[in-house]
Amino acid sequence: MSSTNAPFGLRPSFHPSGLDRAVALTDGIASTYSSNILKGQPVALDTNGNIIIATAGSAYQGAFAGVEWTDTTGRRRVSNYWPASTAYVAGSCIAYYYSDPNIVYDIQANGSLAQTSIGDQANFASATAGSTTTGLSQCMISTSLAGSSAVGDMRIINLSPGVDNAWGDAYTVVQVQVSRSQFVATINAI
Repeated sequence: MSSTNAPFGLRPSFHPSGLDRAVALTDGIASTYSSNILKGQPVALDTNGNIIIATAGSAYQGAFAGVEWTDTTGRRRVSNYWPASTAYVAGSCIAYYYSDPNIVYDIQANGSLAQTSIGDQANFASATAGSTTTGLSQCMISTSLAGSSAVGDMRIINLSPGVDNAWGDAYTVVQVQVSRSQFVATINAI
């Protein structure tokens, strides 16, 4: 897999406590929000407390996990992604996202990473890429590392376990944590 460019966004791997639960936010996405939000895509909260797509280099919450809402015809919808410009009945939308900065995610790099990248940080690559057919993000971590005493969107903590994944592979899959949380102080790379 890490020899193939097949990104899957931020996929929760584990939490040190054993619990990696998504937060449920009522009316968490503004009705008619104009962009698709895909499962595994990095998300932030705007000043109104709504989930929006995170941008590389900015503080964010974590990863999008799915959404349910009642559409304007009265039909209940459940989806792993938010379809752009969707309108819903007020009070019916529940957006799910991971917000705990201690969650460890798996993410594919947009190139090769070496074991020396552990402890370093990097920004997102292709943060808005993905498929509305599958509803899955194709966000990746950049192989351009932040370097000593600098900050990136994610901190690399380990290689993701797998028989087909190794340091130096063409598209290394690594484990990361949020390093630019909206609710926690930013920590520089080591």
